[in-house]
Amino acid sequence: MQAPTFSDVLAARRRIRSHLPVTPIYHYPGLDELTGCETWVKHENHQPVGAFKVRGGVNLASCLSPQERAAGLITASTGNHGASVAYGAQLYGVKATICLPEGANPAKVARMRQLGADLIFSGRDFDEARLHCERLAAEHGLRYVHSGNEPLLIAGVATQALEIVEEVPDLDAIVVPVGGGTGAAGTCIVAKAVNPAIEVIGVQSEAAPAAYKSWLEGELVEDAMGTLAEGLATRTAFALPQAVLRQMLDDFLLVSDNELLGAMRTMIATTQNLCEAAGAAALACLLRYPERFMAKKVAIICSGGNVTLDQLQDVLAGSASGAVQSLSTGTLASPVLNRPDVG
Repeated sequence: MQAPTFSDVLAARRRIRSHLPVTPIYHYPGLDELTGCETWVKHENHQPVGAFKVRGGVNLASCLSPQERAAGLITASTGNHGASVAYGAQLYGVKATICLPEGANPAKVARMRQLGADLIFSGRDFDEARLHCERLAAEHGLRYVHSGNEPLLIAGVATQALEIVEEVPDLDAIVVPVGGGTGAAGTCIVAKAVNPAIEVIGVQSEAAPAAYKSWLEGELVEDAMGTLAEGLATRTAFALPQAVLRQMLDDFLLVSDNELLGAMRTMIATTQNLCEAAGAAALACLLRYPERFMAKKVAIICSGGNVTLDQLQDVLAGSASGAVQSLSTGTLASPVLNRPDVG
């Protein structure tokens, strides 16, 4: 399996540009005061499904063979990846089946249903849902869409980085949340092709550090998964993103779940934008490691904004335990906070 090239990213942009808008990137002086660096936010929370992964779903769906379209797609997800596959499948008239863990984020579940996907709930977490998904794919001859080991997904999500470096070409660094690692891998491919001097830095929850440890040790590692951030909640690392990260990623840092919650509150207060816990990871990184970014020009990717009202209320109240509990309850969060005209 070959990693995508910069040419593949350019081709992905041509495929998705008629379906997905260029998302804004804004500079916020209020964040500068808190982080000690010039902070730019790439607002992937403004995507139609509220997260960056839709780029990969549309790119993949656009490249399916007639046989794959007839068979239909199946994938495992905690939410955003599944919504991206469902969105792409709907665009191209393809049936999509999404395997989710029990207690998946209700906001994301509702969105996938609205996009016409068939949902199957199995297991306690993403990795248990993934194993069930792989069994179903083999039994029924479906086109299995791995959430990490898919070159078309990586090339698709890499288009967010292409937009960043075109809009703000003189960056010192881009900080990217890491769950499975497709977003960070795609960012590396683009940044190192356009301007190798731009540092690409991954950030993951210390309560789910499988990708971080795999990057450090140079081999795939399985580790504990206890994070409240479902977008970062993987127990295992994936081979294809890791191959790219080992070659190109400049640094990899960890933050706590409490720091993720604090960064969610900071993002809302400073930018008037709603972000989910994974979407706040890059900001949490800047706030935890100010000396690492002092006086630099840094872009952070707000990778998603899908939270429930119950979860949002607990986050604003400063309740980590309540936020964890509300991952399994609640309704769609209000879109009012996602204002594209703020900058």
